[in-house]
Amino acid sequence: MAPQMISILISIFALPAVLCYPPSFINLETEDRNQSSIRFLVVGDWGGLPNAPFTTPIEWATAREMGRTADQLGADFVLALGDNFYYKGVKSVDDPRFQETFENVYTAKSLNIPWFVVAGNHDHAGNVLAQIQYSKVSPRWNFPYYYYELNFRIPNTDSTMTILMLDTVLLCGNTDDFKDQKPQGPPSNVQANRQLVWLQERMARSKADFLLVAGHYPVWSISEHGPTDCLLKRLRPLLLKYKATAYLCGHDHNLQYLKESDIGYVVSGAGNFMDPDVRHRNDVPKNSLKFFTGKASTLGGFTHMEVSKKKLTMTFIQARGTSLYRAVLPKRDL
Repeated sequence: MAPQMISILISIFALPAVLCYPPSFINLETEDRNQSSIRFLVVGDWGGLPNAPFTTPIEWATAREMGRTADQLGADFVLALGDNFYYKGVKSVDDPRFQETFENVYTAKSLNIPWFVVAGNHDHAGNVLAQIQYSKVSPRWNFPYYYYELNFRIPNTDSTMTILMLDTVLLCGNTDDFKDQKPQGPPSNVQANRQLVWLQERMARSKADFLLVAGHYPVWSISEHGPTDCLLKRLRPLLLKYKATAYLCGHDHNLQYLKESDIGYVVSGAGNFMDPDVRHRNDVPKNSLKFFTGKASTLGGFTHMEVSKKKLTMTFIQARGTSLYRAVLPKRDL
C-alpha cells in the first residue's frame, strides 16, 4: 500500500473524539508473501540543527545504519518519537528544515517507508500543526493528529498489534532542556484530559495481542531528565491496568531498556546526540534497568523491533553497525 493511502487510512481514526467502533487495520504491503512478522525502527531526538549544515554527524551515522538495518533485517515503517527538528521545530509547512534535516538525510531506499511521527518538546517550541500538515506534502511522513492509533495484523498469523501514539507535551507540559526543567503542567487541562480519556478508552477496548504506547517523554529513565512525574501519575497506571506490552520514547539522548511489572520501557533517543549521563540511576525501580549506553563513540543508535505471532523482539543497534542488546516480550495474556 502506498504511504499516501496509509495516511488517508490513519486519518480516519486519528480524530480526538472518543468513539466506539472496531479498529481499522493498516495493510502493510510486503514483497515477501511468506513474511510472518512486522518489523519497524524506533528513533527519537533525531532532529539535526537549526543552522548549516542542519545535521549532526550522529544523525548521519544513525541514518546510514538505519538504512542498512532496514535493508538487511527488514522494516515496514519507522516510529519517529519527537524532537524532530532542533531547537525550535519548524515555522511552516514550507520550512526548508523538512528537506535539510529529514528528506535529504534518510535517503536509503529501505527507508522509503511510512514514518509515523509524534512531537517532542522542541517541536512544540515551533509549529506542530505545520508538521501535521506536512503529511500532505511527503508521501512517507504520517502525522495525522497530535495523538492517534495504529492497528496492524501480523502477516500470515491471527495476531494483532496496536500502537497508541501520544503527545506527552500536551499531556504534561513543555520543558526547557537548557534549564534542565521538568514539564511544568499541560498548556490546557481540557486538552490534556481529552487525550487521557481517549487513551484510556482505546486501551480499555484493545484486544490486540501486542499493545504498545509511544510518546516523547520517558516514564522511566536513568539519564538527564529522569522519570517523568506526570507520566508516572497519569500514564503508568493505565499501562499496568490494561497490560500494555511496552512503552516507547525518546527525550534522553541515549539507548535504555528497563522492565517493570512485565512491561518493557524503551528509551530510543540517540538519533542526533549522545549523552552518557546517569544521574537518575537510583530513581528507577530496583533491578529494572537492563541496558544502557550513552557513549559518543557509538555514533548514535536506534531500536529495531520485530513482532511475530507470539513475541516482540527488540534489538538495540549502534550507528557503528553492532547489535548492543536484545530483549523479548511475550504477547499479552488477556
